[in-house]
Amino acid sequence: MTSDPDEVLTTILGSCIAACIRDPVSGVGGMNHFLLPDGNSGDREARCYGVNAMELLINDILKHGGDRRRLEAKIFGGANVVSALTDVGSRNYAFARQFLQDEGIPIVGGDVGGDLARRIQFMPFSGRARQAVVKGAEPRLVEEELTALHKKTQTAVPVDEVEFF
Repeated sequence: MTSDPDEVLTTILGSCIAACIRDPVSGVGGMNHFLLPDGNSGDREARCYGVNAMELLINDILKHGGDRRRLEAKIFGGANVVSALTDVGSRNYAFARQFLQDEGIPIVGGDVGGDLARRIQFMPFSGRARQAVVKGAEPRLVEEELTALHKKTQTAVPVDEVEFF
């Protein structure tokens, strides 16, 4: 999250989604990156799930002077980079689209789907976004995403690590 006119936020995506959200009047915005639409409510890595990542980003933008009524989004990612993950990218995009619609945040740009990895650069102050296909990154990204998905779906949170506020 930033309002610095020179800040460029960057990520690389396979089946994951990045939501680039900003308030064009205040120039405050940010980017998230999530693996799956949702997960276990007690998951210590909850920010890796769409519902948590979206809420955290929006709340951070509002906390730094953004106005919910002016927010706009660009969505990237959701590729089907390997047959073992065929529906993950589509599910991620469907979640992001529905979440933003429910929140009244228009999607003003982006690029989703396909079968190639992407490098995204987002400049929240101006709202500009750049995308480049990352050739040869698919096997590495697929392995990283499969490993992360496996850990997220197989790991329970130990009771002694739960933090209450």
